[in-house]
Amino acid sequence: QEGTRSYAKGDYSSAFEYLSKAAKLGNVEAHYGLAGMYGDGHSVEKDEKKEIYHYEEAAIGGHPSARFNLALIDRNRYGRDRATKHHIIAAGQGHDGSLTWLLENHKRGGFVKKEVLGAALRAHQAAVDATKSPQREEAKKYVSPIKPTDD
Repeated sequence: QEGTRSYAKGDYSSAFEYLSKAAKLGNVEAHYGLAGMYGDGHSVEKDEKKEIYHYEEAAIGGHPSARFNLALIDRNRYGRDRATKHHIIAAGQGHDGSLTWLLENHKRGGFVKKEVLGAALRAHQAAVDATKSPQREEAKKYVSPIKPTDD
C-alpha cells in the first residue's frame, strides 16, 4: 500500500523501492505497479522486458488488468490468437474491457467464435456475481452514478 500511495503522490523513487520489496514477496499489485513504472519510465529507465515480466507475474497471480495489458502487448508481438486467450482469461476474472474486446471482435470478423464468447460471458457474470455482497448493494443506494457530460 505504501508503494501505491507514494506513486499517487508522484514520489516514484519511493514507490519503486516499496513496490520492488513487495514484488519480491509475491505481491500481485506490486508486480502490476512495477510493470507500469517500467512501461512509463517513472523513476526507472523504460524496459519492455521488465514491464512484460511484471505483467506476467501479476497475471499469473490473478490480476485481471495485468492480463488485459498482456493481451494488448501480445497482440502486437504474437498475433490475435494469443491476445484472445488473454482476453478470455481476463473476462473470466471479471474484466469488463476484455469482455468488450471479445464481443467487438466477435461482431467484426467472427474470429471470436460464438461458443467462446458465450463461455466468456458466463464466466464474466460468475466473477461479477462472486463479488456481490449485501453491503455492496446497500452502498450503491448512497452513491450516485457518474454521468457523462456533453462537452
